Order: sequence, then C-alpha cells, then structure tokens
Amino acid sequence: MSHLIADKNFNISKSVTHLSEISDDEAKDALKKVRKKLSKLQETLYAHGKYSVLICLQGMDTSGKDSLVREVFKEFNTSGIEVHSFKVPTELELKHDFLWRHYIALPPRGKFGIFNRTHYENVLVTKVHPEYILGENIPHIQSVEDIDETFWDGRYEQIRNFEKHLTDNGTVIFKFFLNLSKAEQKSRLIRRIEKEEKNWKFSASDLKERKLWGQYQECYEQALQETSTANAPWYVIPADSKPVARYLVANTILEKLETFTDIDEPELDPKTKDNLLHYLKELNEE
Repeated sequence: MSHLIADKNFNISKSVTHLSEISDDEAKDALKKVRKKLSKLQETLYAHGKYSVLICLQGMDTSGKDSLVREVFKEFNTSGIEVHSFKVPTELELKHDFLWRHYIALPPRGKFGIFNRTHYENVLVTKVHPEYILGENIPHIQSVEDIDETFWDGRYEQIRNFEKHLTDNGTVIFKFFLNLSKAEQKSRLIRRIEKEEKNWKFSASDLKERKLWGQYQECYEQALQETSTANAPWYVIPADSKPVARYLVANTILEKLETFTDIDEPELDPKTKDNLLHYLKELNEE
C-alpha cells in the first residue's frame, strides 16, 4: 500500500500534500500551536454538551499510536477525554457481538474519546487469523471454511451502520490510518531491542505478525475502501515521521471541528445574567 492512496473514497489531510515542505522541527512547532487551539475547543465542546468526538487510530505495530495520543492531547483537560486501548477480547466480551465492547466505551456528549486500536481489528487481525472468529461462537460458523467473503461483506456493512448510527446522533468520527513503511517498522523494532529502556515494548509476536505484512496491507486496503464514507471518512497519514504524523492528525481534527459553527459556550439564562452584578456585590461584601 502506498503512503498516499489516490482514491475518491479516501480523505487525505490537506497538509499531506506539503510533506516535502515541512521538517520534523517545523511539525513540532506547528503542533504546539494546533494543540492550544484544540484544548480551547475541547473546553467549548464540553460546555456545549451536544457533540461527542470519537478518534480512531489504526496502524501496524510501532506506527506510533501511543506516543501520538500523548503528544497531541497532552493539553486537554483530563475530565473531557477518555482513552481506550482494545486488546484481545475477554471472556465476557466474547459473549456479546463484536461491536459491544466498543459501544460501551463510546464518549458521552461533550467529551473526546480515543480508540487506540478499534473495532476495525475485527476485519483486520481476524481476517489475517480467521480462526479467531471461532472464539466468538457465532451461530452457523462452525469452522474457518464457513468464514467466506459474504461474512466479511456483512461485517463491513455492520461497521458502516454502526458509524452511521453514531454520527446521526451527534458523534463526530475521525478515523486515522497511520501508514508506516515496512522499512521504518524494522528500524523501530531494532531500536526496541537495542535500547534497554525500550525493551519492554518489544514482543516476539511483533516479528511473527511482521511476516504477514503483505496480508495485513491487503486487509487494510479493503477495509478502508469498504468503510470510508461521507459521514465517517478515513484519513491516511504517512507515519514514518512521528512529528509530522502527529501534526497532521491534530490539524485534521482542528480543521474539521472548526467547521461546526454551532459549537459554542452556552449562554446564561436571562435572569442569572441580569443579576451578575448583584451576585458579584454579594460575594465582595462577605
């Protein structure tokens, strides 16, 4: 899969077209400015209380999801943001449909929610390893042979419907694919091994999954094409440079949310507003 997918179904952040003109240092400086604007916008969205924002981050191992969350949202008020990192489904989660654990983790109105790995794992990891589907105990799926293209088409449709339902009810969805090159992933895995302080990040399973790189790229490309919609588009972000990727994600969120002209701090009710000076006097005279 190329860094920029030239397809009408994909939304590429405008800044991506200027990658050759921005350095890592410039991206870091630009991020600081965007981050301040985002934190102010978060306060307004929280006070407004009518929209929620769901940010979905997908990418291969080492694509920089964790550090992106840390750097992009570090100035947010912690009461207005929730982060969920989805791992292997628990026994309880497997007793429900595949979207259940994501649905109960959705941000309430007024808040930002971040899915670090998302409901798309159910058409990515499970498509590369279809045997995982058997653990869901779905009726009429008795073996891997029962998991055909019709099954995956149905799952894409369920995801599209899920996201349509959310956006119809006030959730603004951002879906970012951090598009890392295989060569850069190799460099990052080597650093995890060579630097003792990063050893804890390394897992032998990373190398096992790396051998399936081609299959994952095919699954990503199909998933993005099947589920990039007008209400919930995919943004493909080149991720070989972490500072640039972080800036592109932050700027994309800011540019989109600034188009919502109805997001504003609520006004005081007329009675309270008319008596503000009285309340101030009362406090000063205590």
